[in-house]
Amino acid sequence: MHELAVTQSILSIALENARKVDAKQITGINLLIGQMASLVDDSIQFYWDILSEGTIALGAKLNIKRIPTQMRCFDCGHIFSPSPDTFDCPACDSIRVQVIQGDEMRVDSIDVE
Repeated sequence: MHELAVTQSILSIALENARKVDAKQITGINLLIGQMASLVDDSIQFYWDILSEGTIALGAKLNIKRIPTQMRCFDCGHIFSPSPDTFDCPACDSIRVQVIQGDEMRVDSIDVE
C-alpha cells in the first residue's frame, strides 16, 4: 500500500515542476524504479488515475523504466548482478554484500505542454 504515498509524491513533484514553467498540461512522467524497490507498477498506475483527477496531470502517461540490481561485495570489491536465488558474491561466495543500484525510485523527467 506504500504505492499510494509514492504516487502522491510523484504527483506533487510533477505539479510543482509544471507550475514553475507555466505548463497547461502534463502529458507524461518518466520514472526510474529499481528492480528491488518493492513497488508494483500497476498499483502506481491505479493510484495515479485516481489522484490525478481534477489536475493538469489527468491522462498523463506514466513511463516506468526498471533499473537492474547491482551489488558490491564488501570482501573482494566485486560488482555483480545477483541471481534470482542468491545474493552471494559470485567471485568469492561472501554474503557480505551491499546494494549499489536497483533499490531507487525517482522522477527522471516530466513532459508538459
